[in-house]
Amino acid sequence: MTGGSQPPALDRELHHPTRLALAAYLSACGEAEFAVLRDYCRVSDSTLSKTLSALEKTGYVSIRKGYLGKRPRTWAALTFTGRRALAGHLTALEEIASAARRAGAGSEGDRSEPEED
Repeated sequence: MTGGSQPPALDRELHHPTRLALAAYLSACGEAEFAVLRDYCRVSDSTLSKTLSALEKTGYVSIRKGYLGKRPRTWAALTFTGRRALAGHLTALEEIASAARRAGAGSEGDRSEPEED
């Protein structure tokens, strides 16, 4: 970025790829079961549990525990705060990509063809 402009504000809580994938998945549904999220993110139970706990602490995810038959289950949902944070993070990513495209387009005009002898 040039001329004193501030870099886009990426959300530190969503910057990690697993957290971002989880939030993006949850943004498309009301709530999802733990095993579905684990399989989608391709992570271990432990990793998903830690990721959900971290996002729950920030208020981005709500956790609901219950039973399906006699088996315990955990469901997660993206909160309004989480949806707003995800939207802001994605906007910042788009701004970064847009700035890179503009910079790339501007530098193409700066290149000159080598002169032939």
